[in-house]
Amino acid sequence: MSDADRPAESHVHLHDPGPMRAMAHPMRLRIIGILRMEGPATVGMLAQRTGESAGSVSYHMATLARHGFVEEAPELARDRRERWWRAAHEMTSWSTVEFLDDPARHAASEALRRTVLEGYHRELLAAIDAEAGLPPEWIEPSDSSDGAAHLTLEEFRELSADLAAVREKWWGRRREPAEGTRLVRWITHVFPRSDA
Repeated sequence: MSDADRPAESHVHLHDPGPMRAMAHPMRLRIIGILRMEGPATVGMLAQRTGESAGSVSYHMATLARHGFVEEAPELARDRRERWWRAAHEMTSWSTVEFLDDPARHAASEALRRTVLEGYHRELLAAIDAEAGLPPEWIEPSDSSDGAAHLTLEEFRELSADLAAVREKWWGRRREPAEGTRLVRWITHVFPRSDA
């Protein structure tokens, strides 16, 4: 496998507020998402994909690189002026419960979580807008649903583990585009209701 084809490291787990604050920007999250789902790109390609100026994308790339979220892919460059970038990890995780006793880290975690949720909202609305251009057979399996049940703490943990197993099953499937495939996204949330 060549360096260009090598997968990003599986994931990075965040512990410090600096990287969390760096990632808590809608454009940075969008850039990371593009690099993770579509593969390496140049600043110019990312600017075209996002509608941002190349200068703005360069600024965000520098911030992401400084915190280890992206890395250069020099083997893809056709000349010395061309700079390609790739995601350094396939996913980012953090545990909010680790930060409950540290106000600075908790604030950074909360800011990142809010930015992620806002990104999900935009992505889901964009999917609705895109349906008009899709064949019906690719719209029919789509689903947006919710549910609720009165669970014990152990049942709550079991539900989270079940959903994690489903995500892991499909995460391990085809990672590269192939004939007859489309990129399909899933977004899950499990949380205790505050009014219960």
